[in-house]
Amino acid sequence: MNRRQSEPEDTPEERSEAPIVIHRPAGTGGRRVTIRAQVAGLARSDDDVIEFLRRAGLPDAGDVLDDPRWVQWQGGRPHDYGVP
Repeated sequence: MNRRQSEPEDTPEERSEAPIVIHRPAGTGGRRVTIRAQVAGLARSDDDVIEFLRRAGLPDAGDVLDDPRWVQWQGGRPHDYGVP
């Protein structure tokens, strides 16, 4: 019998309507940033996130970091990058 392994479902915390997702802090510090499901990079500060968003065409990125319609912060506190 051929069994197909099921894909893990997203947890509610991992689902977002926001186009920008700042993922949980990594063990070594920093947070992965995705923009419209595309990896933008590993941010170690708000300045890094703002630069990723600027490169993606959002010139006033600093204005949206605390707007849940634009940004979802996953795991940990917003603006905490877990940098040792």
